[in-house]
Amino acid sequence: MSGRPEVAVGAIVTDEQGRVLLIRRGHPPSQGRWTIPGGRVERGETLEQALLRELHAETGLTARRGPLAEVFEYIDEAYHYIILDYLMSEPRGELRAGEDATAAAFVALSELGEYQTTHGLAEVLQRVLGPHG
Repeated sequence: MSGRPEVAVGAIVTDEQGRVLLIRRGHPPSQGRWTIPGGRVERGETLEQALLRELHAETGLTARRGPLAEVFEYIDEAYHYIILDYLMSEPRGELRAGEDATAAAFVALSELGEYQTTHGLAEVLQRVLGPHG
């Protein structure tokens, strides 16, 4: 691991049925696992711009940003991210996997166990969406 931690954003997008948008990662870290769309904040970019850019690049969708839901740290031998996860609603567009996502789908919280998700994701989603969904 080299350099400083990087700031990243995650989009917790829910649809009218309360399902959450997940992507299957095509690259490390966590390649092949399901997680929420997101990625690094680029220099000169606001958090909202980064959220919308990553969401569109990975899923083809846009959505309305809501409040900050979770601050999550990801640390392994090669990566150190501080991830700001935002609630997002009213997804629009045509869902498709893009950029480093190999698949994208809206998933009911009750079906999360059927997906191989990134470490800690199910707990975060149950905590921030459970009472509402």
